[in-house]
Amino acid sequence: MLPLLLAVTEATGHAAQPGMIETFGIESKYIIMQAVSFLILFAVIYKFGIKPTISTMEERNAKIESGLKYAADMKAKLDAAQQESAEIVKQAQIKAGEIINEARASAKDFLDKQTQEATAKANDLITKAQQAIELERRKTLAEAREEIARLVVATTERVLAKKLSDADRAAYNETAAQELTVV
Repeated sequence: MLPLLLAVTEATGHAAQPGMIETFGIESKYIIMQAVSFLILFAVIYKFGIKPTISTMEERNAKIESGLKYAADMKAKLDAAQQESAEIVKQAQIKAGEIINEARASAKDFLDKQTQEATAKANDLITKAQQAIELERRKTLAEAREEIARLVVATTERVLAKKLSDADRAAYNETAAQELTVV
């Protein structure tokens, strides 16, 4: 590389105007030495400064890229977990709706059953009450007939002004009862 650099400096030296190198006091050997010093300094700085910095930056870029990839994976997992939880909530709502519908149907069936039982009990009570009323009515009628027969006999005794014997009284009672039964 050095011979190439010397050739370039000689070519530039011949092509330059003759008064320029002498005017500024530039000597080619010093320029070459400064170029070589610069190249050595550049090589040292590159090896111990720039190259480690570049490798550190590449490591950081790799870590950042890895972190971004991990974040993207976690976001995908989070999205999947959210979808799964949304599906679970949806299934729970559907199941809750089914349970509510079953409870409503069960309550309706229970209410219908209770209503039917209450209606049957009420009808049974009404029937028993009607039977009791009918029995009481017959008993009252029988008592009323006996009382009317007794009153008829008592009235007849007073009208006839005589005392009847037990046989006559029984006959009058039977006759009065038969006549009242017809009425």
